[in-house]
Amino acid sequence: MKYKILKKQKIGKMCAVCGSENEFGLKSTFYELDDGQVLALCVPRQEHQSYPGRMHGGIAGALLDETIGRAIYIKDKNAWGVTIELKLRFHKPIPLDEELRAMGRITRDTRRIYEGEGEIFLKSGEIAVSATAKYFKVPLEANDHIEEQRNEIWETSTFVKEPVEIEI
Repeated sequence: MKYKILKKQKIGKMCAVCGSENEFGLKSTFYELDDGQVLALCVPRQEHQSYPGRMHGGIAGALLDETIGRAIYIKDKNAWGVTIELKLRFHKPIPLDEELRAMGRITRDTRRIYEGEGEIFLKSGEIAVSATAKYFKVPLEANDHIEEQRNEIWETSTFVKEPVEIEI
């Protein structure tokens, strides 16, 4: 299935999942899609392994948590979420040094909680990991303690060639 990319999301400099300056991070890039989902692109490296040649399951969980959680911003630009539950199901091993595509979406929005789901896709298009998650709603102004440092911690990542559409 093809998706049109609408916008690239900002990344954190030291985030474990997207941090451009975190030498051990996944250095994921996130995009908002035309159907309300978030797409993450990354290539796990040797430092992300568990068994030789395989990505660690906890790192796969972190990637899905971040991807699903970023879909909140599409639903409500004035809120963010704190993870209160993340359930993972592992379907296939994830190889290292191969591009991964993770997709996340919000499936339910209540007064206090967002619920979402997502998947990590292998290069073949097969689902390697699927997840469901719940996030406690927090207004953006609750983030005031980092707002002063926003320019130091957030930036727009750049690819050599930005994609305009993606096929999963």
